[in-house]
Amino acid sequence: MNRTIKIGIAALALAAGTPAFAQDIEEEEGPIGMTPIALGLATPVQLPWGINRWDVYGLDLNLFYSDAPQMVGLDIGGLATLVRNETKALVVGGLANVAFGDVYGLRATLGLNFAKSGVYGADLGLVGFRDSLHGFDAEFLGSFQRTVCGCQISGLANVATEESYGLNIAGLTNIAKTAYGCQLAFIFNYTEELHGAQIALVNFVDYCPSGFQIGLVNIIMSNQIKVLPIVNGYF
Repeated sequence: MNRTIKIGIAALALAAGTPAFAQDIEEEEGPIGMTPIALGLATPVQLPWGINRWDVYGLDLNLFYSDAPQMVGLDIGGLATLVRNETKALVVGGLANVAFGDVYGLRATLGLNFAKSGVYGADLGLVGFRDSLHGFDAEFLGSFQRTVCGCQISGLANVATEESYGLNIAGLTNIAKTAYGCQLAFIFNYTEELHGAQIALVNFVDYCPSGFQIGLVNIIMSNQIKVLPIVNGYF
């Protein structure tokens, strides 16, 4: 199964270099004040002037790139947005939304949604990469996180390295260490431990204390009968 897991993670390769980039940017000086409006071309070419120096409570609008220690309100960057601490906002970035603290609200982009901490709300984009998701996520390619609690919809793959609670829908595959809820994919579902349902052409579980599978091939390694067509479950 290691090969299958690598295939799922490979679908999220766009996010691979982001954590190292995030570590470098984090090491900046703290804010010097608060502003209700930040307008400009790209931080620091904005009013008020300053790189990573102004908490924004209101509107942050930059033609190319917006950067704030804390953002509450509406954040728009033509190419990208970056918030270094907590985000409570509607965030729209052309190619990327990056957050180092918790995110509360809605983020939308044509590219990457990245959060070093948790997302409490919704992410919409091409690829999602975050510590945890609590809410809704729709990514054209896929998403990668430690834990999920809510609903995910991806064109290719959803990957949770620990627990997944809720509904995961993917065009190719869903992968989780432990799944509580439903994994729904066109091709393949995998989890080490299942508490719920798997629906796909091929479903694979190492251990199923409670749950069932529906598909062409259903595998539960802990069962006495390990492989069954159409339906398999806890026996």
